[in-house]
Amino acid sequence: MPKLKIPFMSATRDRLQSRFVIKMNVWFLVGLFVPLMVGSGCSDQDKPTPAIARPVKVFRIEKNAVAGTRSYAGEVGARIETSLSFRVAGKLLRRTLDVGDPVRKGQLLAILDGNDYHLAVQGLMAQLASAQADSDFLRDDLTRYRELLAQQVISPPEFERHETAYTTARERTAALESQLAQALNQLNYTELHADRDGVVTALAVEAGQVLAAGQAVVTLAQLDEKEIHFDVPEHRLPEIQRQQTVNVSLWLDEERPLKARIREIASAADPASRTYRVKASLLEGLEAAQLGMTATVHIAANTSSRIAIPLSAVYTPQNQPDHPLVWLIDENTATVKSVPVKLGETLDGERIAVEGLAAGQLLVSAGVQRLAEGQAVRLPEQQGLPKDRGGEGQL
Repeated sequence: MPKLKIPFMSATRDRLQSRFVIKMNVWFLVGLFVPLMVGSGCSDQDKPTPAIARPVKVFRIEKNAVAGTRSYAGEVGARIETSLSFRVAGKLLRRTLDVGDPVRKGQLLAILDGNDYHLAVQGLMAQLASAQADSDFLRDDLTRYRELLAQQVISPPEFERHETAYTTARERTAALESQLAQALNQLNYTELHADRDGVVTALAVEAGQVLAAGQAVVTLAQLDEKEIHFDVPEHRLPEIQRQQTVNVSLWLDEERPLKARIREIASAADPASRTYRVKASLLEGLEAAQLGMTATVHIAANTSSRIAIPLSAVYTPQNQPDHPLVWLIDENTATVKSVPVKLGETLDGERIAVEGLAAGQLLVSAGVQRLAEGQAVRLPEQQGLPKDRGGEGQL
């Protein structure tokens, strides 16, 4: 007997089969695309990011970059600089010059009020006239008494008494003469005159001041001998010798070297700066070297030639501030490598002497703080440099 088909159950079965087919298709697609997406993501992450070549400014080290010389800043000064003062006290009436005025020997510089000294001279002149009159009278009187003694009219003791009186008057006259001469000198000392040719470098008083004897009034510098004063640290002192010839350049004309000779080296260090004052006498260029000018003293050092690089090429890591480094460029791969150096003294032209490098090496001279170890750099196309492999550019 044939089975009867129930429409409701047939439709339900068809729907279940359709859903099963759809789910299978979905899981098939998911299984197909997920490995592709995962593989694609892994390939993007594993692919290395191309390094960015940073443009840099470079410096090639030259042979014998620094000669064995050391430079010290100094100042032009006069070898002989004297403070002039009055020998007597008094009130300053006027001065006849200002700072910077040239002075000739014997020129009047300042005047004191001399009324008291005039009165002293007049009083001593009156005393001297009285004493001179007494001395003359006693001298003539002694002559008469000498004749009376010869005639035996008076006794010898009487003659000796008159002789003693004359001697006293004579010596008193001599003493008053000396006092008068001293008073005249003091009157002359109320005028201050220059004792040599020179130029006024300082004035310590003004008109109206009451001055003590010996108080400084004018500072006078002699111009026939000039020298350079400069300070030397104690560890450089053995390199300098007395009578050593050095070169001097003035800031006014740095291209013109002047000859000088070391004249004096201080025996003790300055208590504040702990440096030694050295004086070098100028042998030429006295007219060009004005007092107070800035000068640079170049002294040959007892060292061999050294390497000098720009100050901007040196940097220190934050975790090692006492270890200066430079970036050395590998010209074949256009990458940088840090190299430790030992710093020396600072030189002219914003340079510094270093140890640990060789002539001919190529360094990064700007932007050193923005580089990393092994980083690719872009070199400028200049004469003597390799062709740029990452494009042109320069900081």
